[in-house]
Amino acid sequence: MTYEFLQHYWCFIVALLGALLVFLLFVQGANSVASSLGYTEEGKRLVYNSTGRKWEFTFTTLVTFGGAFFASYPLFYSTSFGGAYWLWMIILFTFVLQAVSYEFQNKIGNFLGPKTFQFFLTLNGIVGPLLLGGAVATFFEGSNFIVEKNNLIDATALTPVISRWANASHGLDALLSPWVLIFGFAVVFLARVLGILYVMNNVDDEDIRSRGSVRLVGAAVPFLVLFVAYLVHLLLKDGFAYNDEGIIYMEPYKYLTNFIDMWYLLIILLIGVVLVLYGIGKTVWSKNYIGGIWPAGIGTVLTVLALLLCSAWNHTAYYPSTADLQSSLTMANSCSSEFTLTTMFYVSLLVPFVLAYIIYCWRAIDAKKITKDEIQNDHAY
Repeated sequence: MTYEFLQHYWCFIVALLGALLVFLLFVQGANSVASSLGYTEEGKRLVYNSTGRKWEFTFTTLVTFGGAFFASYPLFYSTSFGGAYWLWMIILFTFVLQAVSYEFQNKIGNFLGPKTFQFFLTLNGIVGPLLLGGAVATFFEGSNFIVEKNNLIDATALTPVISRWANASHGLDALLSPWVLIFGFAVVFLARVLGILYVMNNVDDEDIRSRGSVRLVGAAVPFLVLFVAYLVHLLLKDGFAYNDEGIIYMEPYKYLTNFIDMWYLLIILLIGVVLVLYGIGKTVWSKNYIGGIWPAGIGTVLTVLALLLCSAWNHTAYYPSTADLQSSLTMANSCSSEFTLTTMFYVSLLVPFVLAYIIYCWRAIDAKKITKDEIQNDHAY
């Protein structure tokens, strides 16, 4: 195993976790449309009890994604999580609100009322995917930071800081970019698509399933428009490349070139898009089909995986700096030591066992569809 192989390997692992996280945002997506999908108070409780069985998977994957990034690419972690902390703090805060809201919305003694916590669930369902999508978009559009590694050897620095944000917004300035917002809202509507498909599959209620087909069209159309617009922009824009000496420079049509050079990623992307369209289309056209979450979910993972790898492989700066081009982060200049990556490689061999346990738990939780009788017990959300 060479150092370069380990860098690519851990980039793949982090990208896969990011792709799984986007799929699991169906929890947030369903919560954001719970009022229209459930319509009645009983219907909304069915939706919340459906997503309430899976929110831990989403939150755990988010934490694991951050942990994997920290261990394999610590300079990215310190730059993004340390510099753009307002962006990440808002994301984490809305996820904490989500956890609290599930537990307390219908508890005895809740003086704020169920609607307050349902509002928090809706807030997380919109803000969470929007900001996470915006964070992913900065892999292509760039962020406003400066990296100064020489600070580590500066004897006059009492607290040496390698990277810092170039303005006082600390990450929120990314939302001023129209393309970051376009991609962010594309993720919001994708989460809604996946959420509607999941609830239609998981909840045994004809009213919700009949409304789900209509709501699915309303979420799928803006998602497709936004996603196609951003994909065209991505393929035509200049990208952030680097040479063998580590010098970062702008290359025309960089991401289009990446997909051409790495044709296997292009195939994965196309398969993913086709699966998402199949899951949506068959659910809309077939009244009895409720399994759209699975092809659409697999397609989402494949599509996001291809996009994330396109942002880093093939001599591409995966976290570009708009303040100082040479501060941009690449796999080569931001990864952990070879010893660390090698040690973690052997630890990662346990991942299949963890995935098997997750699949087992998922199947056990979903062994029985959620019905109106299910929300009458004391353990219901």
